Amino acid sequence: MKIILYPEKKNWELLCQRPAINRSDLDNLVSEIIKRVKSEKDKAIYHFSEQFDGVSPGYLKVSLSELNESEEQIPEGLRIAINLAKSNIEKFHSSQIREESVIETSGGVKCWRKNVGIEKVGLYIPGGSAPLFSTLLMLGIPAKLAGCKEIIVCTPPGKDGKVSSLILYTAKLIGITEIYKAGGAQAIAAMAYGTESIPKVYKIFGPGNQYVTKAKELVQQDGMAIDLPAGPSEVLIIADESANPVFIAADLLSQAEHGADSQVIMLTDNKELIEKVKSEVEKQVKLLPRKEIALKALQNSKLILLPTLDDCIDFSNDYAPEHLIVNTLYTGPVAERIINAGSVFLGNLSCESAGDYASGTNHTLPTNGFAKNYSGVSVDSFLKKISFQQISAEGMINLGPAIELMAEAENLTGHRNAVSVRLKSLQND
Repeated sequence: MKIILYPEKKNWELLCQRPAINRSDLDNLVSEIIKRVKSEKDKAIYHFSEQFDGVSPGYLKVSLSELNESEEQIPEGLRIAINLAKSNIEKFHSSQIREESVIETSGGVKCWRKNVGIEKVGLYIPGGSAPLFSTLLMLGIPAKLAGCKEIIVCTPPGKDGKVSSLILYTAKLIGITEIYKAGGAQAIAAMAYGTESIPKVYKIFGPGNQYVTKAKELVQQDGMAIDLPAGPSEVLIIADESANPVFIAADLLSQAEHGADSQVIMLTDNKELIEKVKSEVEKQVKLLPRKEIALKALQNSKLILLPTLDDCIDFSNDYAPEHLIVNTLYTGPVAERIINAGSVFLGNLSCESAGDYASGTNHTLPTNGFAKNYSGVSVDSFLKKISFQQISAEGMINLGPAIELMAEAENLTGHRNAVSVRLKSLQND
C-alpha cells in the first residue's frame, strides 16, 4: 500500500481516482455478444457458455427437482446462518414500505401516489467458483417485498454444468423458482431481449465482472432499466488514534480480496497508526487463500495521513466510497457530516462484512464515486410510483382560471380549452 503524507487539497481529486481498468476491445466484444444473443437467442447462450466458461449447461432452466434437492447439500449450521441473514434483511427492508397519504393541495384537488412493483425483474447472481448467494438475498428479498410478479435469476453454472446448491437453496428460501444457467454478458443480453428459454424483463439488477458491467451499460443505452452503475468493490476507513490496527487491516483486506481492481483506503490524523496498519496488513495478507488477488489490489490502495479528522471527513465526501467505516472514538459527529457514501459502518466492531451478509442493510451499492448521486438497492429500486389526482367541481372552479392563464402564456390553446370547457359546463349547471 502506498503511504501518502499530508497531500495538498489541490491533489485530492487525483488521489480519489479509481484504478484504471484495461478496457481495450471490451465495447466491441460485449456488443458482439449482445448482437448474437438478440439474433440467435438460446443458441448464443450455449455457444458463449462453452467459449468462455467451458461449460455445456444442458437445459437452461433449473428444474424443480434440482431446486428441491439443494437443501440436503447445505450443512445445518450454514442453513441457520442464511435464515438469520434472511430474517434481518427482511426486517430492515420491510421498514421501507410506506403507504403515501392523499394530499388536498387546494380545495377540491386531491393528489396521491401508489407504489407498484415492477412486473418483471431479472437478478444477475455471480456464480461459478464464487457463487454469491448473499447477493441473491440482497436482491430477491426486496423484490419479493415490492410485489414484483415475475422474478428471474440468471447465474453461471459450475464446471459440472450445475448451479451452486447454495444459490438454489437461497432462491427456494426466498420463493424464487425461475432460475437459468447463464452467466456473463450473454445473460444480461438474454434478460434484456429475451430468448426461447429466458424471459425478457423490465429491469436488471446485480453485480458482475467488467463484461457484465459493460453489458448492463450497453443495454441501458438501448432502453433497459438497470439498478445502478457498478464497478470494482471499494472501502474507505476514517480512523483516529483510538482505532485497533488489527481490525483496520482485516477490513481493508476483506475488500482487497474481492478483485485485483478493488481499492482500499485508510484516512487518519495519526501517523503512528499508519505504520501499525501497514505492518498488520502485511502480516494478515499472507494468511488469505486469495492472497495474490489481494496483493494486486493493495498496489492500487493507499494509507493517507491528513492534518485533522475534519480533513479526513472532507476527503471521504470527495471520494464518495461504496463502503465507509468510521473507526473513531466519537462516531456520531463524524456520521453527521457524511454526505457521500453507499453504506456506513460506525464504530470499532462494525465491520463491513456484517453489511455484506447479515446485519440487514443492502450490499448492492454504488461504486466509483457514484455514491454522490445514487443510493444503494432498496425496496424502492423494485417499485414504480404512479401519481393520481382527482378534481371535484370545487377544485376545478378554484384551480381552473390559473391553469387557463398559464396555458395561454405558453401559447398552448388546447391545454387552456380543456379547462375552459369544464368551467363553462359547471357554470351552465
